[in-house]
Formats: sequence, C-alpha cells, structure tokens
Amino acid sequence: MKSQWDCLLQNLGEWQGSFTRFSAEGNELEDTPTVVSLEGLHGNQTIRQIIRRLAPEPTEKILEYSTLGRGILFFEEGAFSQGSLQFAPFSEFGAELGLIHGDRRLRLVQLFNQNSQCDRVTLIREHRAGTTASERPPLTVKDLIGTWQGEATTLYPDWREPTTCSSRLHIRQEGDRLLQELSFGSGAPSRAIASIAEIDENRLIFAQGVQPIQVLLLPDGASSNCPVQIKLGQAFFLEIGWMVQPNLRQRMIRSYSDKGEWLSLTLVTEQKVSAA
Repeated sequence: MKSQWDCLLQNLGEWQGSFTRFSAEGNELEDTPTVVSLEGLHGNQTIRQIIRRLAPEPTEKILEYSTLGRGILFFEEGAFSQGSLQFAPFSEFGAELGLIHGDRRLRLVQLFNQNSQCDRVTLIREHRAGTTASERPPLTVKDLIGTWQGEATTLYPDWREPTTCSSRLHIRQEGDRLLQELSFGSGAPSRAIASIAEIDENRLIFAQGVQPIQVLLLPDGASSNCPVQIKLGQAFFLEIGWMVQPNLRQRMIRSYSDKGEWLSLTLVTEQKVSAA
C-alpha cells in the first residue's frame, strides 16, 4: 500500500479549470478561471502549490508543505478530502472533497456558517495542462435512475487498516419523488438504508428525520450532498458524486459522529448494472 504522501503525489502537475461558486440552493453565483500547479521539490519531499485565479483580478497564492495535516486523507489514485476534524456549533465548518479520473479532477468545497447552515458550495473542475479530456454534461435525475453496484473503501483518521465492502444502490422515480435504497456489505453485517427525496429542479430534498439533506445536481456530472443544517447530537456526512462516464460513478463520503467528530472517509466506485 502506498504511503499517504505517495498518494498525494498522484496530484502533481498543472491543473487548468475554474472555481464555480453556488448558493446553498444551487444557483450559480460566480465562475473564476484558475490554474493550480503542484510541483515536487527536493526529491518530492516538499510540495509547492501555486493557485492562480485569472479573473476578474489576477491573484496568486503560493503554499509549500512537507507534511500532511490531521484533517486530510488520500486514496491510492490521488482522491482526497481535507477539512474540519470536529464540528462545533456557532463556528464555521466545512470540507473539501476531491476526485480524480485520468487527466481530470473534480473538487467540491462545502462550507457551513455559524448557524450550522450550508452557506455556499464551490465546484472546481480541472484537467491536466496539455490534455483534451472533455467535461461531462450537467447531472440529471434521469442519469441516476437504475441499479448501481460497486465497491466502497474506507480510510480512518487514526490510520488503522482500511476496510472494503460491496455496495448496491437502487434509484427509481415516482412522479416528483425519487426513491433510493442503499446497502453495504453482504451477509449478516450488511446494512440497508431507504430514503425518499422530493425533486425540485436541480435539487433533491430528503426531508425525513430531524436533519433534512439536500443533493445539488451540478455541471460536469457532479453532485453535492450535505445537510441543509447540521443538528447538534446528530451524525451526518458530506458527499461529492461524479458521473465520470454514463454508467460509471464515483462518490466520496466524509462521515462525522453524533458528537461532531470526524470518523472516516469512504470512496465508492460504482457501475450501473440496470437502467430500471
């Protein structure tokens, strides 16, 4: 297994794209072209990261680091998440979740305000300089409908051994509602979760329970999944989804306990095995 640092090195290179900021309801507010470069120094023992925003006013930010913080974890292909270790009321909270597929990256930043409400979402679409990898169309409800089978790998902040299990997700539409059945594992330890969402244009609202969840359907086959407002004493998760091909999807889930403690990071790679 690669070290966490070696997994980070999968992101080396120059990434061209844009930072697109959305309101909590999924309305596009701002789109800024960007170039992000990650360069290995001293035999890749140090990383220099340069973030250039090209408009409206060009800016440049340079970071150098040789260690990784406690709030970040990487998967072997370079996918990662960094963010808050602990949720606390009356303070800002958030995380970045990043997926990588070939010469393309998709990153999502979800930020919550001091009232624990989802305040803004930033989608970062990137491709390696010199490549022509094409962007996916915006995600639609129709894209999601069907049965998805995959594998889920979970990493832990205490660096214990990763765990892997199978996953199965069945999604169907009934009028303006979306019905979802999700199961992990097989045999006695398996878990199953059923939920229903109201479809509101490019939003899916899961309103059951004390902590409503909202899924935004975004450009480039992306989705953002998080609580509308984080409730004290309730476990929750932050998720990014990416339809990298019509029948291939990645999801990353950053999970927190009912005490607000960061528990794990899960990467799911799933294929559509049935369209109904």
